[in-house]
Amino acid sequence: MKIAGRIGRAVLVLAALLPAPGIRAREEAEALVAPVRGPSTYSGSDVVQPSATERNSDRAGITTFSAPHYPPTRRDSLIEHQFGEDLADPYRWLEADVRSSSEVASWVAQQNAASSAYLAQLPGRDALRDKIRSLFAYERFSLPRKAGTRYFYTRNSGLQNQAVLQVREGLDGEGRILVDPNTWEAKAGEGLRTLDAWVPSPGGNLVALTQQRDGSDWRTVRVVDVASGKMLDERLEWANDTAIGWVGDAGFLYARYPEPPAGEAYRAQVFDKAIWFHRVGTPQSADIRVFATPDHRDWNHRVSVSSDGRWAVILSSASTLPRRTVQVISLARGKAQDWTPVPIAPEMTDDWKFVEGVGDRLWFITNARAPHYRLVRVDLDRGGKGGFAISDVIGEKDDTLDAGRIVGNRLILSYLQHGSSYAVVTDLKGRPKRAITVGAIGAASGFGGRPGDPETFYQFSSFNQPPSIFRLDMRTGTATPFAVPRLPFNPDDYIVEQRSFPSKDGTRVPMYVVRKRSLAAASRAAPTLLYGYGGFDVALTPGYSAVRMAWLEAGGVFALANIRGGGEFGRAWYDAGRLGNKQNSFDDFIAAGEYLLKEGIAAKGGLAIQGGSNGGMLVAAVINQRPDLFAAANPDVGVMDMLRFDRFTSGRFWVDDYGSPSREADWRVLRAYSPYHNIRPRADYPAILVTTADTDDRVVPAHSFKYVAALQAADLGARPHLLRVEAQAGHGPGKPVDKVIANGADVLAFLAKWTGLALE
Repeated sequence: MKIAGRIGRAVLVLAALLPAPGIRAREEAEALVAPVRGPSTYSGSDVVQPSATERNSDRAGITTFSAPHYPPTRRDSLIEHQFGEDLADPYRWLEADVRSSSEVASWVAQQNAASSAYLAQLPGRDALRDKIRSLFAYERFSLPRKAGTRYFYTRNSGLQNQAVLQVREGLDGEGRILVDPNTWEAKAGEGLRTLDAWVPSPGGNLVALTQQRDGSDWRTVRVVDVASGKMLDERLEWANDTAIGWVGDAGFLYARYPEPPAGEAYRAQVFDKAIWFHRVGTPQSADIRVFATPDHRDWNHRVSVSSDGRWAVILSSASTLPRRTVQVISLARGKAQDWTPVPIAPEMTDDWKFVEGVGDRLWFITNARAPHYRLVRVDLDRGGKGGFAISDVIGEKDDTLDAGRIVGNRLILSYLQHGSSYAVVTDLKGRPKRAITVGAIGAASGFGGRPGDPETFYQFSSFNQPPSIFRLDMRTGTATPFAVPRLPFNPDDYIVEQRSFPSKDGTRVPMYVVRKRSLAAASRAAPTLLYGYGGFDVALTPGYSAVRMAWLEAGGVFALANIRGGGEFGRAWYDAGRLGNKQNSFDDFIAAGEYLLKEGIAAKGGLAIQGGSNGGMLVAAVINQRPDLFAAANPDVGVMDMLRFDRFTSGRFWVDDYGSPSREADWRVLRAYSPYHNIRPRADYPAILVTTADTDDRVVPAHSFKYVAALQAADLGARPHLLRVEAQAGHGPGKPVDKVIANGADVLAFLAKWTGLALE
C-alpha cells in the first residue's frame, strides 16, 4: 500500500471514533451465500463448482432462462390461538437445527440446488466475479496499536482469505508475521476458524486473540508469545461478545457463558454470563470468576481495563436499549480472589460509555440527565473502597456526544450532527484545543491510543475510497499518511451526494446517493440499489465495499437511506423507529424508493433493495407493503418471524427495540408487519434472493427458511423467490475473501438481471 490518489473536497462527514456496527462493517455481510448442490442431505462441503458450460455462458451469449423449480416443502396444520386470533405456523418444523435434523438438512440442500441452477444462468456473473476480485486486489492494513515499543496491525496483501497479524519493532521497523490464520487447518469439531479480535498486553510481550468458529458468535481465546510467535497451549472456550482487558502482562479479564447443552450451541438461549480472570500459562479450569449476576441471569457483561491497569470497569445491560449499570474493581487490591466490584451506577436507567482512566479518575460519556450525552469524570477514593464523586467535564450540547478517547494528554471526542459526525480535541478539563477536519464526504474512525502516547492513528473511508490510514501527532496536530492504497479506479469518476426527502408524515430523511459523475451530469436514470437498516440506534455512515463498487462500475446507482430507528440523529431519531413507531422505518424506506424514482435517479422498473439483519427484516416488510415499488430484493440474515424472535439465542435482547411477543399490545404491532405473517397471496412480488448462513447464531437461519417456504407457497407472480444458505458461516463477519467475491457476484448478477443493469 503506497500513497496514491487524492481525497476530493466536499462536505465534512466524520464517523464515530469507536468502530460501530453499520455500513463500514457490512462488506463481509455482503458476502451473502455460496451455492450448494443438494443431494439427499445438506453438507457444508457441498459447494457448487460451475460447469464449463456455466462458466462460459457469459461469453457464449446465453440469455435464455429456465424458471426455477421450487422443491416441495411440507406444510403442517399447526395453529395457535394468541390474543384472540388463530395463527397458522405451518413451517415451524424448519426451526430445527440444520446440523441435527436430516429433514431440514435435506430441504436446505434442495433449496440451494434450485438457487444454484438458476443463478448459474445469469449473464455477467463471471464478469462481476472478475471485477470484484480486481477491486479487492489492493494491500490493506488495520489501524496500528502500540504496546511497549512494538506496533501491531493486520495486513492483507489483497486476495488473502484472512488478514495476517503482524508486528514491528518501533514505528519504522520491519514488519514480521506473528499470526497467519490462513494456515489454520480445520480440525474435527472446530470447523472453519478465523481471526477475530486481538489485544496486545501492555508491555507488548503477549497477544490475546479470539478465534471465530464457522462465522458464529462463539469465540475461543488463545495467547501468542510475541518474541517466538508461538501459540501457547491454553484455550478458553465459550467466550461470546467479549472484550479482553489485560491486567499487566500476567493475565487478563474476559467474559464467557457456561458451555451450552450438546447440539444447542447455535440456537439455544444463553444465560449466566460472567467475567473471569485468566492467568497466562494456566488451564481454563483455574480461571477465577470475578463478577456475575445470578439474580439477573439474562444480563450481558463486558469488561474494560484502564490503560494504567489500575481499574476494571464492568458495564452490564439487559437489552439493546442504551441502559447499563457500572461496576468498578480496584485491581491493585490483592489477588483476583479479593477483587470486589464497587457500584458507580447500580440502576439500569441510563447509558454509560467508558472512555479511559488516569490514576484515580475515570471518564465516562453518559446520557444521565442529558439526552444528548455529556462527559463526566468519576473521582474514586485511593483505597477503592467505594467512595466516589461525579463531576461534569463537558455538559450536554445540541449535538450528541457519541464517543471519546484519551490519547497523550488530550481528549478526542466525536459528536453527531445532522446525521454525520465531527471530532474535536480538548484538554482533560474539556477546554477546546482544535478540531479534526476531513475535506470529503466519508468516515474517519479509529483514534486509538493511551494516555501519554505521542500519536494516534485513524482511517478515512468513503463509498468511492477504500480505507486510508493516517498518523496524527498529538503535540503538533499534524496528520501524515501512514498507508494509502493504490486503486484500480479513479475516485474522482464518482460523485457522492447527501440529499434529503420527505417521508409519509413529512419528516425529512437524509440519504446518500453515489453514482458515476458522467451519469449524474447527464441526469440519466439507471438501475439503483437502495440499502437500509433503521434499528438499534445504529448510524450508517459512508464506507467502501468492493462488492458495491462493482455495481457502481457497471453503471448502477447506490443509495443509502438513514431512516428512523437508526442512530444518525440521536435518541429521538432512534425512538421514532422502534416499538410502536416501527412503521416509521418502513415508511421512510418506501419514501426513499419513491424519491429515487421521482427524481429520475432510479430507472423505472429498475429499483432493487438490500439490507441485513434488522435491515433484512426491513426489506421483507416493505416488500409486503409495497411489492409494486421494487424490481428485486435481497433480504440478508433477516428477522422474519417477529412473533418468535425472542425464543432463540440472543433474540431476547431485542425486545426493547421490537417489543415483547408475550405482551398483547406489542404482539399486535409485531403481527402487523412480521414478514413471515404478512405475505400477500396473488400480489405481484419482486424477484427475491433471501440469503442466510447455517451457523448464524445471532439471527438463526430458521427465520429465512420459514419466510422462503411461505413465499414459494404463495401465488406471487412469475419472478423467482430463492434461498441461498452459506455453509460454515454466520451473521456476517469472518467470511473468507474468496467467498465474499463469489457470493457478491451471484447476488449482484441476480439484482442486475431484474433491474435491467447491463453487465459486460
